[in-house]
Amino acid sequence: MRAKPRWIERLLPLLAGFVQVMGTQGVEWNQSERVPVDPLGNALLLVGPLALFARRRHPVPVLLVTVVVTCVFILRGHAYGPVFISPIIAAYNAIGLGHRRVVAATWAFTYAFFVVYTNWLAPDPVSGWFHNLAVAAIMGIVLAVAEFARVRRERLAERERTEAEGARRQASEERLTMAQELHDVLAHNISLIHVQASTALHLIDDHPEQARTALTTIKQASKDVLAEMRSVLNVLRDDAPRSPTAGLDRLDELIERSGLPIVKQVTGEVRPLPPGVERAGYRIVQETLTNVTRHAPGASVTVLLEYGSRTLTIQVTDSGGDTPGESLGSGNGIPGMRERASALGGTLTATHHGRGFRVEARLPIPEESA
Repeated sequence: MRAKPRWIERLLPLLAGFVQVMGTQGVEWNQSERVPVDPLGNALLLVGPLALFARRRHPVPVLLVTVVVTCVFILRGHAYGPVFISPIIAAYNAIGLGHRRVVAATWAFTYAFFVVYTNWLAPDPVSGWFHNLAVAAIMGIVLAVAEFARVRRERLAERERTEAEGARRQASEERLTMAQELHDVLAHNISLIHVQASTALHLIDDHPEQARTALTTIKQASKDVLAEMRSVLNVLRDDAPRSPTAGLDRLDELIERSGLPIVKQVTGEVRPLPPGVERAGYRIVQETLTNVTRHAPGASVTVLLEYGSRTLTIQVTDSGGDTPGESLGSGNGIPGMRERASALGGTLTATHHGRGFRVEARLPIPEESA
């Protein structure tokens, strides 16, 4: 919640002092029965406004001072009028800072003082229930307005805290998304580069043409990883479009540059899906192919996409390496895929399948996209 400018905070006591002194002189002509303001009376008119300068640090003492000097001013017989401005401001401020009980007790004392004074102590007593009720109503309005302002400030502050917490949570989620994106991009392409480099070193003497093919794949993979990293990092810019860096429409490119014998199968009604589902599906396939490249190079892979009415099923199965289940691997790959699926309300399983391994993800499709 925005704070008031400091010049307003400093101006208010000065304005209150000016109105109390000048306003009291203005109302004296209509209260000829009251005692004219003398130097001591003017001093009392200024004590309350001067005390208001400390109202933020010492709200309760300031409230008591303004009430006391106001009562003394009235007891001396001076005119009723703007002298009440200081205690009103002090009470409003004290309620806003949480001193509600002190204000209520002080206000009750002030009301009792005015009832006793105006009915029995004043040179020109004003008695009657209407007068007493009017005083109570005015003081009650002051309390009600102050309480309403306090509640409103607290609600605004709570809303701002909630919005700030939401912004921090969103930023944290975006950082996690960036980390996942960078992990998937780097892991896949660097694994591909590593495998192809090993192949090139093995073939460079006896089969230079095949080594050339591996080096060409390395060149393309390094180009792709730079392009994808640039795409991921661009979303950190304020003016960059918040769009996914990869989707299922790029799956063929991913399969082509993986260097693995892959069969792609698609069933159901192929259609554009929400960006989150598209990106998660692409990254799950990419991470699975990365595991195959690392732990079962040369294994055949089947990629199945099943577009259901409410669910996208992604199934990636490899034939395995030299030993059953070798493509399982370790690290953050499979947990990262599970997190992607869970974030969308879906599931992911990774199990042995014969000599190989199978990863199956089920991602829900929102109703508006189904």
